[in-house]
Amino acid sequence: MKISIFGSGAWGTAIALLLRDNGHAVTLWSKFEREAEVILKSRENPLLRGIYIPEDIKITTDAEEATRGVGAAIIAVPSFAVRQTSEELAGWLDEGCVVVCMSKGIEKDTSSLFSGILKETLGRKMPFASVSGPTHAEEVALRVPTACVSASEDIHVAERVQGLLMNDNFRVYTSTDVVGVELGAALKNVIALSAGISDGLGLGDNTIATLMTRGLAEMAELSVRMGGRKETLAGLTGLGDLIVTCMSRHSRNRRAGVLIGKGMSAEEAMEDVGAVVEGYYAASAAYELAAKVGVDMPICNECYRVLFENKSPIDAMKDLMKRRRKSEQSTGEERWVMR
Repeated sequence: MKISIFGSGAWGTAIALLLRDNGHAVTLWSKFEREAEVILKSRENPLLRGIYIPEDIKITTDAEEATRGVGAAIIAVPSFAVRQTSEELAGWLDEGCVVVCMSKGIEKDTSSLFSGILKETLGRKMPFASVSGPTHAEEVALRVPTACVSASEDIHVAERVQGLLMNDNFRVYTSTDVVGVELGAALKNVIALSAGISDGLGLGDNTIATLMTRGLAEMAELSVRMGGRKETLAGLTGLGDLIVTCMSRHSRNRRAGVLIGKGMSAEEAMEDVGAVVEGYYAASAAYELAAKVGVDMPICNECYRVLFENKSPIDAMKDLMKRRRKSEQSTGEERWVMR
């Protein structure tokens, strides 16, 4: 099949290599002429040093050309560019082309999930799936065994995408819980930033384990309130992605958090990491979204205050620990809520 990947960062490049391994005719689109020139000349992405990009992967900056005749269009741009990229593709994709969102995040200004943005810009009849899971680009590009989830409201579309991506090194499960998959993908970045801040402060493994498990509870609560399924957050796109993002040396979110915990401002940390830190954008969007739907998310809220209100990380941790006493599980009418 002819497939185009929109977004030539580390993740988009890793997906291009995966699909090329699967025998597809692959085009990798970049918005930036200079970026495309570097990849064309070196056949290497600067974000994936040492990994060769075969000559039969086409590189282009022409979005119209990249959409022509493709059976699948994969969006792998940073979260802040999803809407703009989708609008650029609108009207060019053939009917029946499946659109696969492999970006992770929530739109900052509107708190919209990407599935909603794509339906709005591309039309509700366009086959759509969201793919997420513990998938560091560095390891996918090296063919390290990896698993993820293809989610679509139409299970047949989810299975179609599963067939495109799956091979001996990349295992794909299916789901119809698009909301749960997308929220897990976005919110785990905020918790990973928080875990990194804890590490930068010199706090212990107990603290990080607490942030991860209670953070997962927050993620599940918001997902259920928005129509997702709690069990989705116990799977690859929730717990799985949370573990890898909080603990891995590849995690930009964790790395940025460590720098903040050691005394850098949020802006300095983002600059030092030198690539998009999705948790920074997700923290703001999650803060707005939680307030909008009436869900208490203390860890995400404190992370937001550290990032955007210059709150001391130590004070944020103290305020989390001093919250009122409560049961780990909810009871009675709130039994569906994990607090």
